Amino acid sequence: MPDAVRTAAVRAVLIMSFTIIQAMVAFLSTLTGSWLAFPMVLSSVASTVVATWAVLDVWVTRQVWNQRHGVVSVPSSSARQIRRERRRSRRAERAAERDGTGAGIGPRRSAGDLSRA
Repeated sequence: MPDAVRTAAVRAVLIMSFTIIQAMVAFLSTLTGSWLAFPMVLSSVASTVVATWAVLDVWVTRQVWNQRHGVVSVPSSSARQIRRERRRSRRAERAAERDGTGAGIGPRRSAGDLSRA
């Protein structure tokens, strides 16, 4: 994982864990009827928005990194098909050259044929 994406992921995990802890404190303080319940519920809602933003930041950072560095994680089926066709044509050319029936540069010559033009 690239450094920028790793940094965003670590940040998102820390924010999410803080949000979960904050939500648990809000829930428990609501059950006990503490004065802290209302401010904790409000801050938990705000933290949920921030945590969602942090997770989206990981996704966007990953997409931007892939676009800038030209990394495609999985080749598309069309790319695979093009490579397959190239391989087949190269194999066919090599086989034709070996058989001497190829439409390559010309027929193979032995060492004694070098003097002939």
